[in-house]
Amino acid sequence: MSSTTTAPPTTPGGAPRRQERSSGGSLGRYIAMRALLVIPTVFILVTVVFIVMRATGDPITAALGGKLPPAQLAEAIHNAGYDRPIIVQYFEYLGQIFTGNFGTTLSDNRPVVEVLVTYGTATLELAFYALLVAFIVGIPLGMVAAYVRDRWGDAVLRVFAILCYATPVFFAGMLLKLVFSVWLGVLPVAGRASTGSELEMQFLPFSTGIYTIDAILTGDPAVLGDVLRHAVLPAIALGLLTAGVFLRLVRTNVIGTLSTDYVDAARSRGVAERRLVTKHAYRPALIPIVTVIGLQIALLLGGAVLTETTFEWKGLGFMLAEYLQARDFVAVQGIVAMLAVIVALTNFVVDIIAALIDPRVRY
Repeated sequence: MSSTTTAPPTTPGGAPRRQERSSGGSLGRYIAMRALLVIPTVFILVTVVFIVMRATGDPITAALGGKLPPAQLAEAIHNAGYDRPIIVQYFEYLGQIFTGNFGTTLSDNRPVVEVLVTYGTATLELAFYALLVAFIVGIPLGMVAAYVRDRWGDAVLRVFAILCYATPVFFAGMLLKLVFSVWLGVLPVAGRASTGSELEMQFLPFSTGIYTIDAILTGDPAVLGDVLRHAVLPAIALGLLTAGVFLRLVRTNVIGTLSTDYVDAARSRGVAERRLVTKHAYRPALIPIVTVIGLQIALLLGGAVLTETTFEWKGLGFMLAEYLQARDFVAVQGIVAMLAVIVALTNFVVDIIAALIDPRVRY
């Protein structure tokens, strides 16, 4: 009984042909798949927002109930279209969302889009500063904790990390205000800038709404310094929430990287442990940081509501609290829907960055 063997495919020159790799890990296909997933994600988030808002009744009754006679209240509900079947309202709401129309606020009669544009830049600026604090505090301390692992310094840093992400943002903000504004008097207690600085920025021919950029455009170092001083405490209060997560994540991944073969080889050549942490194990440990940034952005936006309220930082979080107090559910629905879209798009961008850094993510 003879057996046959199949020879490997060869090239015209007789050399064995290397089997072509599947294109399943191509970057283009991965980006396309992630982009397609954004659509159902946004759809689900927007639908949840609509259902939750309607669970308490129509916005007109929530905002004006008890303030108008029943006949006028019923007329207002009819004029706004809230007496129609809920499914009709839902599809009309979806049509408005996808055309960029988030409705008009009930309490101050402003287009919700105008509210988003006016106050969204403040929240964007705060989130940027908070993420900067998280990187500056969390990553270096995570490396230090890995370097002194299983010693008292490591224990102190791990307790610090737990306190960072377990302490309520509003409590951290109040504590920072008490120490640095009331006791020491070195930082402003609230607001995005002093009145004089805001007036000077209003005379700019073009205003971005991001106070740091606007302060630079004024050309006055005093205005820039005033804006930065106002941003310190809110950024620290919100940034420490994420810094604790980064600290634990960097520590765990650096310790894991230090046990790999190539680090052991470098250690056998006499490379100092400190250099192993800062040079060899540092960059591979940052890859998981990128993958969780999307989740942390959602956490920052959630924490921005309490942070902006605590420091009277007039962003989307501050306005969301104001509209909730006024029971203006149209404004609340629009702001929450926009925040959901921002989170979905941020996760999409983070997924692409992670795929560029680590090709294994594409498979």
